[in-house]
Amino acid sequence: MFLHHSPFWLKAFFPGFVWHIPTQEKKIFLTFDDGPIPDITESVLETLAQFKARATFFCIGNNVQKHPDIFQKLLDQNHSIGNHTFNHMNGWKTEDDLYLENIKQCDTALDLPTNLFRPPYGRIKRSQSRVVRKERRIIMWDVLSGDFSKEITKEVCLGKSIQYTRPGSIVLFHDSVKAAPNMQYVLPRFLEHFINEGFTFEAMAMK
Repeated sequence: MFLHHSPFWLKAFFPGFVWHIPTQEKKIFLTFDDGPIPDITESVLETLAQFKARATFFCIGNNVQKHPDIFQKLLDQNHSIGNHTFNHMNGWKTEDDLYLENIKQCDTALDLPTNLFRPPYGRIKRSQSRVVRKERRIIMWDVLSGDFSKEITKEVCLGKSIQYTRPGSIVLFHDSVKAAPNMQYVLPRFLEHFINEGFTFEAMAMK
C-alpha cells in the first residue's frame, strides 16, 4: 500500500522537509529516483527533450560510477541532480554513521555541488535528518506516481498522477527497471496533459 498524495498530517510531522514548491505559477517539478540506468534513463531523457521539460534526478552513487556516460547526459541536458545515497540505503534500518557516510560516498560519485537529497523509500531517522539538513534540503514529494507498483495498472498510475498534481507539485517517478513499464507509458501522457493545460516543467535549484 502507498499514498499517491502526501497528506497534510505527514507533511506536518516532517515540517523541515520539502514536499512541494510554493508557487501560484503553473509549474511542476518532476523528479526521478534510482538511476542512471542504461536505456531506461536515456528513454526518459528523450521524452523530456521531446516536450522541452526539465527534471531533477536523484541518483544512486553506485549507478553513477557504473554508468558515467549516462550521468553526463543528464548534466549536458541541463537537468538537476540530487543525492540518493550510494547504495540506496533505508535510513530506518541503517546505523547513523553508516548512513551519513554513504551519503558522502554518493557525493564523491556525483562530483558536483548539489544540496538536494532524497532518502531512499522516503525513510530517514530524525537523528539522521538533523545532520543532513545542516547542509542539504531533504526533498520529498506530494505526488507519488506509483510507477513501481505491480498492484496498479498503467492507466491508474496515469490517472492518479494527473488527479493530484497542482502548481508547485513535486512528482516522483523512477528511472528503474522495476518501474519502467508503468513509467514509460505514463510519462509522455502526463507531460502532454499538463503542457496542454499551460504548465511548464522545471528543475530544482541545486544550491
